Amino acid sequence: MNILGIDFEDWYHPQLVQPYITTEKKPTMFQGMDKILELLNKNETSATFFLVGELLYDNPELLDKIIDNGHEIAFHTMHHDRLDSSNFSEKFDDELDEFDNLSDGKSKGFRAPTFSLNQNSSWLIDKLEKHHYVYDSSIVPAKSDLYGMPTAQEGPYRISQNSLDKNDINGKIIEFPLAIKKFFGKKIPAAGGFYLRSLPMKITKNTIKNYEKNNIPATFFIHSWELTPEFMPDIALPFKPNFVTFHNIKKAYSRMNELLENFDFTSFENYMETNSL
Repeated sequence: MNILGIDFEDWYHPQLVQPYITTEKKPTMFQGMDKILELLNKNETSATFFLVGELLYDNPELLDKIIDNGHEIAFHTMHHDRLDSSNFSEKFDDELDEFDNLSDGKSKGFRAPTFSLNQNSSWLIDKLEKHHYVYDSSIVPAKSDLYGMPTAQEGPYRISQNSLDKNDINGKIIEFPLAIKKFFGKKIPAAGGFYLRSLPMKITKNTIKNYEKNNIPATFFIHSWELTPEFMPDIALPFKPNFVTFHNIKKAYSRMNELLENFDFTSFENYMETNSL
């Protein structure tokens, strides 16, 4: 069984988009929630929605739709700030409390925006423990331009502030690293909307098969705006941010559907309930 997370954020949240926004930050992704739920439900798949908390201000019904359809809610910060941004650690406790109130205390998991959990933001783990969180999924065991921790374990392990990349038997938080692919001994990220859009489907499928062969869950994620690009406004971006954001974006939904038709995915809490970690 593999694990699926939906990073539910709006069009103005991605780090590569933020510097180039010139219009009002008006939420639109809530309009695509029913489409995403239909995709999951028709494939009999449960998922975890890592939600940017501020989206619940104007659209509190998102929470009920997620829960009522048998899925789970998790935290993706209140405003999609990187963990290692200036002074963020000082306000994170308040964000956790705020999201707890907005989500009726249903969140047990966390994912860092742009996978920004690193040595400069390892304070996160103690704060998650303090707020009774159970798991995190913020580490990619491969290096990219924006993130990555190549030394990290590939399967789930117990994480602590002093041990981000290796199992700590005393750790209270379970880390679910994102799936990676190895090419000629080199690790590359393989789980996520951009890689789903960019890599041949054969490579993505083989990656999941290799995880299953090794009895490790392939932890996969995709953004809400990738599944519902019709609600993305036209944004003028330089070449690289434009490529990462929009390349093959119209194929994301059909490719995600193909994965769900061919592999079994479930939510994080469901996986933990049926597997000893």
